[in-house]
Amino acid sequence: MSRIMSLQGEMLAKSPTVNGCRLAVCPHDDYTYVGWLYPATLRNISAKTIILFGVAHKARKFNLEDALVFDSFTHWHGAYGNIPVSELREHIIKELPGDMAIRHDSMHIVEHSVESMLPFLQYSKRDIEIVPILVPCMSFDRMKEVATALATALQKVFQKYDLSWGSDVALVVTTDAVHYGDEEWGGRNYAPFGTDSAGYRKAVDLELEIINTTLKGTLNDVKIRNFFGYTVDAENYREYKWTWCGRYSIPFALLTAIKLNQLMKGSDLIGLPVGYATSIDHQPLPVADLGMGQTAPANIRHWVGYAAVVYP
Repeated sequence: MSRIMSLQGEMLAKSPTVNGCRLAVCPHDDYTYVGWLYPATLRNISAKTIILFGVAHKARKFNLEDALVFDSFTHWHGAYGNIPVSELREHIIKELPGDMAIRHDSMHIVEHSVESMLPFLQYSKRDIEIVPILVPCMSFDRMKEVATALATALQKVFQKYDLSWGSDVALVVTTDAVHYGDEEWGGRNYAPFGTDSAGYRKAVDLELEIINTTLKGTLNDVKIRNFFGYTVDAENYREYKWTWCGRYSIPFALLTAIKLNQLMKGSDLIGLPVGYATSIDHQPLPVADLGMGQTAPANIRHWVGYAAVVYP
């Protein structure tokens, strides 16, 4: 955090601050690239208990789909000490139909999206506890079914334990935005607009269109379905249309949030963009002396977008 404050403090200072948000969308790429967007997003979460929706990048390896993936760990490692897994996890699983939730520690062990956010959440509140949930491939109809069940389970748990959404419990979902370029993507070409500066501008324009039309403003079912339509192949929901790795985690978390809000008779969820960046639109944060590095290159032929949105 001190490195971010000293080198990217101006960008952090310009981003909006809204205390006690109910829901947040946060990136999870390398700290050197995402930098200030981590604290800019997660400082808006003040709840002690955080339901964390992660991407299941390796779900196909384990033949996982159509069900939420929980862990069985008692705690996760944090930068400021161990982070307990909330006892709410067991109550939530108990409320869900058996075909909608599984435990799979191996999937959680190989997944990186959830753990990336923990240091920044713990920095703001040292006594946090978490419920990590990975969201694998699902059709939109299945997603709505499971999200409705999870929202119902959460509402029951909140009511039973007299918990307030936003102050006691918050939802955080992670995604990196577009994965773009024609080099070092495992032999795949993710550059429909080309890899020159004009192609970069077109790709960023589409990114901002997605954010502004589906994540910004009053959240509703139409916007969530449109996000799914932007990012998931219409003919095969297991494939990308536009390469956001959170093409399942984002719409699932948003569907859960909107249903939970209906059940709790809350005020509208209104998306407030915190910022958008790419891995090549600013100087990377120096981290080598901290024992960190890069998991991928950042150049005009291989870059990633980062979207951050909060919902008070």
